[in-house]
Amino acid sequence: MAWTIEALDLNHLRLFERVAALGGFSAAARALGLPKSSVSRAVALLEAALGARLFQRTTRSVVLTAAGAALLERCAPMLEGIDEAVDYVSSFAGEPRGHIKISAGIGFGVNVLSELLPVFLDRYPEIRITLDLSTRLADMVTEGIDCAIRFGALPDSTLVSTQLGTMHRYLCASPAYLERRGTPFFISDLDHHDTIEMSATDGRPLAWEFRKNGEIRRIVPRPRVLLDEVLTIHRLIRKGAGIGVVSAYICGPDITEGRLIRLFPDWSLPPLPVSLVYPSRRELAPAVRAFADFMKDMGTRGQAWQIDPLM
Repeated sequence: MAWTIEALDLNHLRLFERVAALGGFSAAARALGLPKSSVSRAVALLEAALGARLFQRTTRSVVLTAAGAALLERCAPMLEGIDEAVDYVSSFAGEPRGHIKISAGIGFGVNVLSELLPVFLDRYPEIRITLDLSTRLADMVTEGIDCAIRFGALPDSTLVSTQLGTMHRYLCASPAYLERRGTPFFISDLDHHDTIEMSATDGRPLAWEFRKNGEIRRIVPRPRVLLDEVLTIHRLIRKGAGIGVVSAYICGPDITEGRLIRLFPDWSLPPLPVSLVYPSRRELAPAVRAFADFMKDMGTRGQAWQIDPLM
C-alpha cells in the first residue's frame, strides 16, 4: 500500500508513542486523560494508514511488533524535535519556556543545583527541568541532554562549552585520623598514609599536583579507597578513613569549624575549570540559553561552586 506523510495524523503518532512508552492502551489513556477507546481507534487508524500491525495484543500485555519497533525508533526523536521547535518558537512571544534536560555530578547536584534551581525556577515559571545526576559521563547526543556541568579539561572536542568559573580544592584529613596516624609534614610523607581519591574515567586514581612559588610537585596516590563520587569521599575523610582532596565549597565549612584540617597550606592544588557544555553549535533554545546565562551570572557573583571560605 502506497502512502504519504500527509496521510498520517500527527496525533495518532503521538498516541502510538505513548502506548509504546507506557506499555498499554489503558495506561496511555489515563496519562493523556482520554477514553481508552479513543486511543485504540487512533492506533487502529495509524495501522490502517501504514498497512502494518504495530502491536501484538493479548489479554495481559501489549507488545510492539517489528514494524511497531521500527516506527517507534524513528518517530520518537521526530516528535521530541517537534515539541522542541514549538517551545523554541513560542518562547519568542514572551519569557523562555519549555523543557531542559541537564546532566551533572551527584555532588554538584546536591550541594549546588539544589540551592540554585529554586531561584531559577521561580524566575522562569514556564521552564521544566529533568535533572540527570550521575557519576558517569553521559552521552549528551544519544541521551537527549541539552547541557551538562563538567569539571576540568574537556576531552570531547565536539562539545561546545562556556566556562562558568573555577573550583578550588584542598587536601584535608580529620583530626581523629591525624591523631591516630600522625600529621604529614612533607608531600613525600603521603606515601605512608591512607589516601582516598577520585577515579578517572579509565578507573585509575587522579594525580595530585601541588604548586608553591613556581615549584610543582606531582604525585599519583596509591589510594586505600578509590571511588567516583565526591560526597562519599568527603564523608569518608570526615569519618577518619584517610586523607583526600575535596572541593572548597564542600569542605570549607568543615575546615573553618575544625571538623577537617587542611594539609600543606603553603601548597595549592590548581583550581578546576567549571564548564557548561552543549552537544552542538546549533542555536540554543531560549530555555537553555536562560539557564546558561543564569549559571554564568551565579559564577560571576562568586556563588555556589566558587565559594571558598578560606580565601
